[in-house]
Amino acid sequence: MNAEEISEGRARAVVLALIQAINSEEFERGRSYADDNMTFEGPMARRSGADAYFKDMEQMKLKYDIRKVFAEGDDVCLFYDLEMDGKTIFGTGWYRVEGGKVTSLRVVFDPRPFLG
Repeated sequence: MNAEEISEGRARAVVLALIQAINSEEFERGRSYADDNMTFEGPMARRSGADAYFKDMEQMKLKYDIRKVFAEGDDVCLFYDLEMDGKTIFGTGWYRVEGGKVTSLRVVFDPRPFLG
């Protein structure tokens, strides 16, 4: 196993642990996988700082059903079904992991089912 494969495996493990913590509503544990200065960008919001991101997660109580994981170096991409308030949509998230923590997250999904 080369250094890049090890890095990919670690990045993948960090992202999956973060998602598992969110799904379990263990937000303090999830927060431990995020860099303090983590950035979030999505179709409905932008957040700077892990505390702001996790404040949103606590309120929304999202559940992820991961369909596919791709990893390359410190980048991890997830395809998932996302459930909130009894509605499910398909989305994708691009996570950047540095120093064992998620430093950025960019998500893409159609938010219309959540708006109506």
